[in-house]
Amino acid sequence: METRKVQRLGPSTLAMTLPAEWASDQSVEKGDEVSLRMGSKGTLTVMPESVQKEESEAVIHVEVESGGTLDSAQINAVYNAETQLMGLGVIEETPERIAIRCSVDPEDFTLDNLLERLESTGSTMRNEGIKALAHGNPDLAQRALNRERQANKIFVLLLRLIFTAYQNPNLARAVGLDSGFPLIGYRSIAKNLELTADNAEDIAEIVLETEGHTLNVDSATMRRIREFTDQVNEITELGVGAAVHRDYDMAIETRNLFAEIRNREVEILDDLEEMPNEDLLRVREVLVSLGQTAQYAVRNAEIATNLALNKDSEHVTIK
Repeated sequence: METRKVQRLGPSTLAMTLPAEWASDQSVEKGDEVSLRMGSKGTLTVMPESVQKEESEAVIHVEVESGGTLDSAQINAVYNAETQLMGLGVIEETPERIAIRCSVDPEDFTLDNLLERLESTGSTMRNEGIKALAHGNPDLAQRALNRERQANKIFVLLLRLIFTAYQNPNLARAVGLDSGFPLIGYRSIAKNLELTADNAEDIAEIVLETEGHTLNVDSATMRRIREFTDQVNEITELGVGAAVHRDYDMAIETRNLFAEIRNREVEILDDLEEMPNEDLLRVREVLVSLGQTAQYAVRNAEIATNLALNKDSEHVTIK
C-alpha cells in the first residue's frame, strides 16, 4: 500500500499529491477536476471527472457462417437470447445481420429491489409447483416453468449491475449502496436465489413428468408438504430481508426458523407408507428441493449477518 503525506496549504486547507501513474492512466492533468466520494469507515474515493461524463460502449463480435444470409435457426437464437436478457432489444435486422442494443440504465434499479424481486419470483414458482402437485394441474406447473425465464433475467441484470458498480465506484450509490463493501455479498445472495428458482423449476418439471401430475401420497402427507413449503417461503423472504435491511435480528430469526425445520424432509419420508420406488423417489426429489431452498436461505442470512455487523448497532460498536 502506497502512502502519501498530507500537507497544509492554508489555515483550513489540507492537500496531498496524486500518484503520477494513476493520473497518467486516467488522463488527469493540471487544472482538471476530480470527484470525491466519502464512504463508510472514513474512506475517501477519488475519481476522474470522466467517470461521470463518459459513456462506454461495448460491442460483442459474433461471427456466423451462414453462406450469406441468416437462416431461421440463427435468427430464432438471437431473439431467444433477447427475451432472456433484461434491456436488450433488436434495433436493426437485415438478411445478413442483426443489431441489438442494451438500454439498461443502472439508475433505474436498486440492487435491494432486484434481490427482493428475484426472491419473490422464486417463491411464486415454488408455490405454483407445489399447488400443481396437490391438484394434479399441469397448466399451473407450466406457468411456474415460464417464470423461470423472468428469474434468469433478473439474475443476469443483478450481475451486470454488481460488476458495473465494482468497476465504477461512482455507480454504487446509483444502485442503492453507500459503498462497494456489500457487492461481494450481494453476488452470493443473487446466486443463491437463482438456485432456489432452479429448485422450484425442478418441482414443476416433476409435475409434468409424473403420471396424473401428482404425488402418490395421502392428503395428510400432501398437507405436510404444503406446510413445509410455507415455512420455506417464510425463511427465504426473511433471509433476503435481513440482507436488504442490514438487520442482525432478522438474520438470527432466519437461522432459528431453519433449525425448526431442518429435519422436516426426513420426518415426512419416515412417515410414508410403503410405495413403489419410483413414487418414493419423486416425493424425495420434491422434499430435497424444498430442503435445499431453506439451506440457501440460511446462507443468505449468514451474509446478512456480516453486512449488519459492519455498522454500529446494539450488537456491535465499531471504533
